[in-house]
Amino acid sequence: MNAQRIRLIIGLMTSALIGIICLQIYWIDWNIRLNEEQFDKNVFAALNRVAGKLQYYEETVSVMEAMNKTKGGTGRKRPKAQYLENGFSAQSNVAPGDTGSKRSFEDNITMWESMKVLQLFDSTPLAERINLDLLAKSVQEEISSRGIDATYQYGVYSKARNSYVIVNDHYVVEDSGPQITQGGAPTLYNSPYKVALFTQDMESPGYLSLYFPNRTSLVLGSVLKALVMSVIFTGIILFCFWYTIQVIYRQKQLSEMKNDFINNMTHEFKTPIATISLAADSIGSPMIMSHPDKIKRFVDIIRQENRRMNSQVERVLQMALIDKKDFQLSVDDLNLHEVIQQAVDNFSLQVEKREGSLLTDLQAQSPVIEGDATHIASIIHNLLDNANKYSPEKPEITISTRDVPMGIEIAITDKGVGISKEARKHIFDKFYRVHTGNIHDVKGFGLGLSYVKAIMTAHKGLVDVKSEPGRGSTFVLTFPKRVNG
Repeated sequence: MNAQRIRLIIGLMTSALIGIICLQIYWIDWNIRLNEEQFDKNVFAALNRVAGKLQYYEETVSVMEAMNKTKGGTGRKRPKAQYLENGFSAQSNVAPGDTGSKRSFEDNITMWESMKVLQLFDSTPLAERINLDLLAKSVQEEISSRGIDATYQYGVYSKARNSYVIVNDHYVVEDSGPQITQGGAPTLYNSPYKVALFTQDMESPGYLSLYFPNRTSLVLGSVLKALVMSVIFTGIILFCFWYTIQVIYRQKQLSEMKNDFINNMTHEFKTPIATISLAADSIGSPMIMSHPDKIKRFVDIIRQENRRMNSQVERVLQMALIDKKDFQLSVDDLNLHEVIQQAVDNFSLQVEKREGSLLTDLQAQSPVIEGDATHIASIIHNLLDNANKYSPEKPEITISTRDVPMGIEIAITDKGVGISKEARKHIFDKFYRVHTGNIHDVKGFGLGLSYVKAIMTAHKGLVDVKSEPGRGSTFVLTFPKRVNG
């Protein structure tokens, strides 16, 4: 999969994801606004219903008082609460009484109209025109009937007094304005839920208001489950998107590593094969056959190149076994200083050919550990080989040891080209090499450091690298004293 196609796929996935998130946000916002509108509609409907009941109750009481006077009553005004006790319901839309009540109401319609004219000039205070029990009961019934189960406060505001005269279930004797906190008056002042009272008067004397302290949570509560589920699923989509991008880039990186591995493997095998072929052809030449010393030389070349090919194949097969966890360490007590000295003796010739130096600084007081001598010798040889290969001119390599709390530390330092910060993140990955295209000035399959990492893990040890481009590298191996400890 080429880079352009990857960018296209990522772009499409990003656009789709952004679209889904925007759609979710729009849907949630629309749902919240719809719930707010429905809540406001229910509250105003309840307020208008309560205001209508208060008006109807006052009119009914006034008519009944007038009827009593017409029928020769005592003329004494009966308290309004008595009519409520005699059968007026906060849920009723008709006056209480027997079947003759309606007839009496129709017979006295002229009287009622006269009373309406007088009511326009009624100077009765607003608080005295409202029955507290009826108000409280009506508000509770209307709010509950609309499915609003929330804490609320209500109040009656008088325009004549320019203040609230009733708050919740009591009269307010003195209200100096929004600063008053008794009964929740400040919240009622700020509430948007207000309806005019006694609108049949020439001018409404005041209004009834409601306040819900938990209005926001009440509105959001209806969409809370959907909101939480939307956030969860969006989070899952984001995680899957992130993971997919990581996989795509990882596959792209593996593809580059595979191409590098194939190119390097071809080059590594092509050179010894060509050398062997040339040596074999030379041995068959009549001019060479008569010179045993030359034949011996070409045979030695064939053997050397054959060993080189075998070592490369063995390294690949060795990594395959390590990947399958199909290998066993031959653990025994061994002296790291002896293993290091032997590796230095075997490798020093290669460094000397380049006029370099290979120094040792073995300061560990107790260099004996449990380990596999063959594998440990191999990883030290690999690190020395890397230090030599990545030193552009005369190599300067130092291998040192010291005691650490965990066990023994081996440090292999060179003054070569160094490793960039980005490359250090991947140098222990199998087949990874710094991408050089078809340049093969540094040979290898990219298996050496991954092999080092695998062997150190098998020994329950640690491997680390410290490096800066142009200033060389230091590979640090930390071995515990006991593998099974």
